[in-house]
Amino acid sequence: MAPKCRPFVVRRVVSSRIGVTGLAVMGANLARNIARRGVPIAVHNRTTAKTREFIEEFGDEGEFTAAESLEDFVAALEKPRRIIVMVKAGKPVDAVIADLTPLLDEGDIIIDAGNSHFPDTVRRTEECAANGLRFMGIGVSGGEEGALLGPSIMPGGDPSAYAEVEEILTSIAAVVDGTPCCVHVGPGGAGHYVKMVHNGIEYADIQLIAEAYDLLTHVGGLDAPAISAIFEEWNSGDLESFLIEITAKVLGKTDERTGGPLVDVIVDQAEQKGTGTWTAVDALGLGVPLTGITEAVFARGLSALRDERRAASTTLAGPTPGDGPDGLVDDIRQALYASKVVAYAQGFAQMRAASLANDWDLDLGAMATIWRGGCIIRAQFLNRIRDAYAEHPDLDNLLMVPYFTEAVANAQDAWRRVVVTATQQGVAVPAFASSLSYYDGYRRERGPANLIQGLRDFFGAHTYLRTDAEGKFHTRWGQDGTEVRTDG
Repeated sequence: MAPKCRPFVVRRVVSSRIGVTGLAVMGANLARNIARRGVPIAVHNRTTAKTREFIEEFGDEGEFTAAESLEDFVAALEKPRRIIVMVKAGKPVDAVIADLTPLLDEGDIIIDAGNSHFPDTVRRTEECAANGLRFMGIGVSGGEEGALLGPSIMPGGDPSAYAEVEEILTSIAAVVDGTPCCVHVGPGGAGHYVKMVHNGIEYADIQLIAEAYDLLTHVGGLDAPAISAIFEEWNSGDLESFLIEITAKVLGKTDERTGGPLVDVIVDQAEQKGTGTWTAVDALGLGVPLTGITEAVFARGLSALRDERRAASTTLAGPTPGDGPDGLVDDIRQALYASKVVAYAQGFAQMRAASLANDWDLDLGAMATIWRGGCIIRAQFLNRIRDAYAEHPDLDNLLMVPYFTEAVANAQDAWRRVVVTATQQGVAVPAFASSLSYYDGYRRERGPANLIQGLRDFFGAHTYLRTDAEGKFHTRWGQDGTEVRTDG
């Protein structure tokens, strides 16, 4: 169909209620979503040709004001001005804010809806406030389709600013059981923080799926179409989720060039944009054991060493492959579910720790609620997580909720068999294995860290606590071997 042709002009409709600058795929689809809800919207892109293309293709979808310059863009907005910035995270966001600031008035609102690192959001909030501007950092999940049809939205920042845009944001968000997947997360960088952890959980979820696929292929001896059918079946049970659903579709796709499965000709080298790394690094700073997500990040890093792996495959020895055990497919299903529970438990524990550290007062049940639709990690069991926090708002760990306690206990035998089988067959399962180790470590009343603390005291006089006395102690290991109390 021939493209629509119309002259590119700054069209003055009624003052636009909101504006979007940055019309790449996500920005364009978000703008279209807003316009389709009957909201007059101004659009702008640094490259004028991109704005022209947008209007030519989508201009009849709503009341758009297309602006060639930032000055025209700002002038088209009603006050207080509400501007969504949809550009690449990092310096481009700072550049747009710097360009906008002289054009805005006190009380105007700048909204960064990209994947920005939350410390940048905290800094920008302070910088904008110094100029009389209100700043919001909002996480938007769902990819390009979600941006157009209804994403999960995680707004953070000034509550008064959110009140100015709440109606628009909730109108464009995904809706589950009549509830929009959008809620004010908290002040400052809280919105982008929650989106960061969302993406970290996504890393773990995808890695677990990849490990299940690897086992079904190299231990189970199944081809992609057969595994596709398995994932399609799994999507009708406890594992029902967007990622399981699209895994079945990806594995079932036929390559037009070769006639075989497309997945078989895709290079086994995973890329990443940094949000998983941010999540892992932040967890280290908080002292939160985030094993599943961190192993998923490491696995992508290992996949990138493709030339090294190719050389190692002809040099490093491994076990002789054998047949998989009976019941392998169902064991993998149970291991996948149990490991998935651990990934979410760790992610929610991290958000709780960050909330306490930053005084954000995060409503973790609300986070589970808005993740039920629109976002990449939407899954059936998020309803269980929402219910868990409704009953136990101060819950330390999801594993302690009866439903998840029982679910993981019922799966643990299969989970252990999968990890053992993978080890015996030489198939790497870092996310499965680390999740199981976390579970085993978390459920033990007494672990081996007493020895670690003893060693630290020996070489560094770091002291230790005793089980039978109050206070901190140090043994004079290299002197007379006596123990002394160090805290009085």
